[in-house]
Amino acid sequence: MSANSKPSYLGHRGRLREKFASGGLEHFLDHEALELLLTYCIARRDTKPAAWALMKRFGGLSGVLDASVEELCSVKGVGEQSALFLKLIRAVFKKYSLEEVKEKITVRTPEQVLEYCNASLSGRSDECLELIYLTVRNTVIGTEIVASGGLDRVSVSPRQIVERALAAKAAAVILVHNHPSGDPTPSMEDVVLTKDIARAAALLGIAVHDHIIIGKGTHYSLKANGKIK
Repeated sequence: MSANSKPSYLGHRGRLREKFASGGLEHFLDHEALELLLTYCIARRDTKPAAWALMKRFGGLSGVLDASVEELCSVKGVGEQSALFLKLIRAVFKKYSLEEVKEKITVRTPEQVLEYCNASLSGRSDECLELIYLTVRNTVIGTEIVASGGLDRVSVSPRQIVERALAAKAAAVILVHNHPSGDPTPSMEDVVLTKDIARAAALLGIAVHDHIIIGKGTHYSLKANGKIK
């Protein structure tokens, strides 16, 4: 390479950024979007090989963003700085999704909170239970992960849920939890626990609007499927 020549990847970076500046991500393939992201944390190197390696390892852009720092660093060409940058992107998206939910006047259906739920819990290797706290007008007060466990169960009591809702001054809650197996179908324990929570909450004037279970690229609403009233 002569002293005046530039690496070919510099032109590719420029073209990716110009393409985004002119039309956003609408016409990007997933691997191109990942290449563009990596240009902001990988200097003086072509980001295409790392992007393709990540896509192959995790099956897609969502899989990459859901992966842990340790998993990301196991891919050739991806260091800790790049892994942390990708996790930051996901974390920012989670906060953005929550703000979008908060701006809605009414939050009662799975569709209105599903984007946030996916951003919050999809891809986690541990099973977590999160509460979305609502006002009497069903606007979002905030959210809180109240329990986490192993791969097979979350240990939580109805009393604990009601106490957290009271502390948040919530008039209603939506329960959200993930199934790391990827199958969102509720277990009998999930259904029984939800009904117990709903009964305990009702005694103190708190409504349980839904319990949404997040799987891999899919979800299950106990409300929509008639498991709770």
